[in-house]
Amino acid sequence: MAPSEVRPMIGPNDLPAEAVIERSEVQSGFGRNFGFLVHDVSRLIKRRFDRKARQTGLPITRRQAAVMLYIARNEGVSQTEVATWLDLEPIALVRMLDKLNDEGLVERRAHPTDRRVRTLWLTPAARPVVAQIVTINMAIREETFAGMAPDARDTVIDILGGIKENLALREEADDSPALLQRDLMVSIKPSESSQSRPAELQPKRVE
Repeated sequence: MAPSEVRPMIGPNDLPAEAVIERSEVQSGFGRNFGFLVHDVSRLIKRRFDRKARQTGLPITRRQAAVMLYIARNEGVSQTEVATWLDLEPIALVRMLDKLNDEGLVERRAHPTDRRVRTLWLTPAARPVVAQIVTINMAIREETFAGMAPDARDTVIDILGGIKENLALREEADDSPALLQRDLMVSIKPSESSQSRPAELQPKRVE
């Protein structure tokens, strides 16, 4: 075979970026990139909330609204728990709570048994604001699912809930080596597990 007829071997790293993306999407079964799609939905929901908040004179952002709703459902919750739930750095949450406190919507109280812990409570002035937040959220929900049958809405929410649970479990496993080891042991079939044992640990046959 002549040198000119020898075709160079092309690996995945040699493909153009567009070809790699296209091949990945085809192989995964998604005509559109799933991660970008979820991100765009979240971004648009945030924009819709911020717009409606401005239109109705609501003086808070969507993230601040999320904090207020969480406190409304869990009054007396600690700052640490709220920061964990929102995946916020503690200093960022402190600034947010400072603003909500200045607006007269949230107050901090000392924990009854642990002086190091600050608990969070809504003020009476926050009640109508929470009701306004819920109204806006319901309106955005109707916009989001416009034209979809009720069972389709439930299916979408169930699927997203399952995706969130899957990813949360993997994050928890990655953060906890012991938990990951347990998952690996559970995934090993009994026959495989027994074969991997040393001979002296193998169960003895009863004659």
